[in-house]
Amino acid sequence: MPELPEVETTVKSLNILKNKKVINVDIHVKKLRYSVPVSDLKNLINHKIETLRRISKYVIIDFDNSKSLIIHLGMSGRLKIIKFNTLLNKHDHLAIKFKTSTLVFNDPRRFGFVDIVKSNELSNTRYIQQLGIDALDKKLSEDYLYNKFSKSEVLVKQLMLNQHIVAGIGNIYACEILYDAKISPLRKGSSLKKYHIGTILKSIRKILKKAIKHGGSSISDYVAPDGTLGNFQKNFKVYGRDGLKINGYEIKKMVLYGRSTFFCPKIQK
Repeated sequence: MPELPEVETTVKSLNILKNKKVINVDIHVKKLRYSVPVSDLKNLINHKIETLRRISKYVIIDFDNSKSLIIHLGMSGRLKIIKFNTLLNKHDHLAIKFKTSTLVFNDPRRFGFVDIVKSNELSNTRYIQQLGIDALDKKLSEDYLYNKFSKSEVLVKQLMLNQHIVAGIGNIYACEILYDAKISPLRKGSSLKKYHIGTILKSIRKILKKAIKHGGSSISDYVAPDGTLGNFQKNFKVYGRDGLKINGYEIKKMVLYGRSTFFCPKIQK
């Protein structure tokens, strides 16, 4: 599932569409995770893209008609830019056409979705409104995280995955962040001292920024809109490396809350 670095990389690749006018919209399915807003998408025709941005794991495209297109990539979704009139492939569910290019939403598993809302009401939509502070927002502070984590008996990894607390971190990066912070995923939030939280916060910023620099991680479905693969997976320390050793100690895998968790018990305490 694309996480914050992959969505940030996607948005950067889409910036070549800024100020482009939509000339047609082709919709090939009526339902993804939710029903596709066909008429609202058609109303984008003859309107230009003003800005492209990310909110947590959502791609936001703002148009000059004061409407915003929200795209969530789900488990296997991706956006790609192809030449105008290029034949679509299987699982290409939505095609927004410009004069010389086409923005395509492809999603084999159909867990992603698209929506159209008034731009000034974006923050009130149910999936945006409930988000916690973005993982790379300067407002994400040691005090904020300590207040959220220290009162909880939930394991720290699960707290990091809670989008109501911190928005944008998924399973892959939670594993890498906790390794970098030398914190065990088996620690309860209430067991963490404030200096532990400060270490985790530094690792959040370090790992996510490094992943963005490397174009995200391509380990299954993720490909940037321009067709390039991310390569941060080459920098994984623990994720997917169970049975291997790091600094002479074995990496373990276990399932927590239904998610595969990779860590080094000898290093992470």
